[in-house]
Amino acid sequence: ANKIDWNNTGSAGSEWGIMSYFGRIAYNYDSRYLLTVNVRRDGSSRLHPDSRWGTFPSMSGGWRISSEKFMEPFSWIDDLKIRVGWGKTGNQSGIHDYAYLQRYTIQRLAWFEEGQENVLPTISSANLRAKDLKWETTTQTNVGIDFTAFNNRLNVTLDYYFKRTKDMLMNVTMPSSGASSISSIQRNEGEMENRGFEVAISTKNIQGKIFSWDTYFNISFNKNELTKLMYTPMYEDGLTSDHVNAKVVRNQPGRPLGSFYGYISDGVDPETGNLIYRDLDKNGVGGNPGDQTFIGDPNPDFTFGMTNTLSWKNFNLSVFLKGSYGNDVYNASRMESEGMFDDKNQTTVVLDRWKIPGQITQIPKAGFNMKNSTYFMEDGSYLRVKTITLSYNFKSKFLSKAGITRLQPYFTANHLLTWTSYSGMDPEVNQWGNSGAVQGIDWGTYPHSKSFVFGINIDF
Repeated sequence: ANKIDWNNTGSAGSEWGIMSYFGRIAYNYDSRYLLTVNVRRDGSSRLHPDSRWGTFPSMSGGWRISSEKFMEPFSWIDDLKIRVGWGKTGNQSGIHDYAYLQRYTIQRLAWFEEGQENVLPTISSANLRAKDLKWETTTQTNVGIDFTAFNNRLNVTLDYYFKRTKDMLMNVTMPSSGASSISSIQRNEGEMENRGFEVAISTKNIQGKIFSWDTYFNISFNKNELTKLMYTPMYEDGLTSDHVNAKVVRNQPGRPLGSFYGYISDGVDPETGNLIYRDLDKNGVGGNPGDQTFIGDPNPDFTFGMTNTLSWKNFNLSVFLKGSYGNDVYNASRMESEGMFDDKNQTTVVLDRWKIPGQITQIPKAGFNMKNSTYFMEDGSYLRVKTITLSYNFKSKFLSKAGITRLQPYFTANHLLTWTSYSGMDPEVNQWGNSGAVQGIDWGTYPHSKSFVFGINIDF
């Protein structure tokens, strides 16, 4: 008789709901003075009934300076507006549908096997009850300027923002205890701040019947800081090589989210072939736990993008460039491919490894004292040709008679070129996906692949 395979079997079901009320008042005086006030109230079934509802107001005001009489001499300015806004939003994603309730796990038993018919299943806690869960809230203030000139050929948008997030919904680490296997609880844990400046510029460089050229450019500067943790002084995350078995990310107040933590490497010791770790605690021995410090930041100084669109007769060409500057990448892939600690294939870099006492080299010996350190930290800045699309619009009386309004073959190339000093396959990767707490770790992470697409658009 066939037996039930307990592996990869089971079922699950859950449901959740949200209810919202929303109201808005907008005032416009002569297109010069603009005011908008919004209020919304949201309730989520994921939160405890005592704190399920949250009220989130926002307001914004604008002054269209270009509509004032004193701006009449500046006829080349099409529009000039100053904006000020403030608002509060709520977040309840990232937690379980029944996070505030006590849930249990029931052990499955093979009741159909001989001797198991009357065995009672065991019941254990699946989580710790968090009845004080409430909305994570973000309050943002922003000031902006919108500027349009030269018959809409130049558009500029400037924005400064300050954003504070409170009551962050996180998995709070619990003290270790032999009485319970539950290591974390979902709670409102900390606070975080983001402030930055954004610029967006679009221009119509050339406007002609035969040839036209448009450009769109944007650049963003953002500073992030984790300002407060209530229950746990710091969080370690981002496990790297299995050989090191240590986490390279430390999140604690006063630092940007996702900061790298480890040792400072000062090259290879010519006598031993091991890496030299800086003695920060001044105890005469480098590489002990007291010598660890913050060694990198995955958050860029700024990111930018630019799209150029050119048209010549029936041809259309679009080129999208994307870049990042000032972000660090922890290349944990090198720990596996240059670590020389097991039988994995290694890169040709290890051919220059230390072999004899007195040898001067930047590559340590096989089986060296590998730790999370600046040895594997790299500059992740890059400039990438993200997308190029070339198309052609066929136009003829025959197509019109056939009812075809557009016949457009096209060719698209993605990730065509990348300029970077990063030694890995792709600086634009993260082993932890879209995680905000762990960023910029390349650990055998699948890179963005080049792709070439041919297609045709047909409209009837």
